Amino acid sequence: MSSTATELRAALVDRLTEDGTLTEPEWSAAARAVPRELFTGSYFKPVPGSVPTTYCPVREGEPGWLEGVYTDETLIAQLDGRTRPDDVAEGAVPGSPSSSSTLPSLVLRMWHQLGAEAGHGVLEIGSGTGYSTALGAHRLGDANLTSVEYDPTVGRAAATVLNAAGFSPRLIIGDGLRGDPDGGQYDRLIATCSVRYIPLPWLHQVRPGGKILVTLSGWSYANALALLDVTSPGEATGRFLPGCTSFMIARPHDRPPRPTLALLPGEERPSRIDPAKLDDWTGGWVAQLAAPSAERMGAGAEQILWDVSTGSQARTAPDTKGWSVVQRGPVRLWDRVERAMRLWQDAGEPHQQEFGITVSAAGQRVWLGTHDGPSWDLPI
Repeated sequence: MSSTATELRAALVDRLTEDGTLTEPEWSAAARAVPRELFTGSYFKPVPGSVPTTYCPVREGEPGWLEGVYTDETLIAQLDGRTRPDDVAEGAVPGSPSSSSTLPSLVLRMWHQLGAEAGHGVLEIGSGTGYSTALGAHRLGDANLTSVEYDPTVGRAAATVLNAAGFSPRLIIGDGLRGDPDGGQYDRLIATCSVRYIPLPWLHQVRPGGKILVTLSGWSYANALALLDVTSPGEATGRFLPGCTSFMIARPHDRPPRPTLALLPGEERPSRIDPAKLDDWTGGWVAQLAAPSAERMGAGAEQILWDVSTGSQARTAPDTKGWSVVQRGPVRLWDRVERAMRLWQDAGEPHQQEFGITVSAAGQRVWLGTHDGPSWDLPI
């Protein structure tokens, strides 16, 4: 006998309570009340072992569909900014995920980390399917939540489902990196997309004493979740948080299209670091801080960096003495990565939670350990 949605939802909440994700009764109540199946509808599942990854639609009402909704997994709702599961006649299709319902444990953990309470006004960047928005509306009240979605199709779908579920927060279709187009002052801002740097409008729309929770990413798609305290209009400081959190990068911050990459000859020398260190969660992020305009490909000893803005290249390979690197172009990408990685290694290869961020009119700077420790500027 198959379980009902209510039973599956209760079981998920129980699991998230047991593992420590849910610690506040108000958020537990929201998780028990919000029917995730309304917000996911049909979804895509990646085909195991497919290279490049292809996706099969799981249609609403099919066997296993509801059980999949209540797994603690991210469910892909759209590919390439246009293809939805019900658009696919049959079989698997390629594509890049462009909208999803994030795994419930991450959504709820972030709401906890944000520290939003009754009476707080919250600005959410990225409505997505509307599931996170519904949780926030249940906990805070419709009048205290504004959500901005960049994609009109995704935004309209979220609005329809939120209304059907009995929620009516303020919903806006627009560029969330610009914040609330009508301005206003908020106590909290939470982003369900990643950004290359903190958008300046956010720093003026969250009042001093308020908080911003956002994932920093880049063109190498390394991610780090930061919680910032706004100290004055346009200024904030914060720390990066434990764990491994990633989100799709905001479309206006994504890398521009590039031609097919051709690996060209350059200057060769021994590498001073093990290239496989870039596969480490924090190691790859440190490399991205050092070369923020570079896209990273490859893995292990064979890494490839390609600078989007200048066309500079670096590629590594194993050799009889360790590893070699070939570089070409005006930016010596591997030189920059080596310097940053060695600073990180000298500090004991700490997780991102040992890093902090300072934002002011002078720029946006990520630092290791303390404010006066090794630092890297974000690409504003």
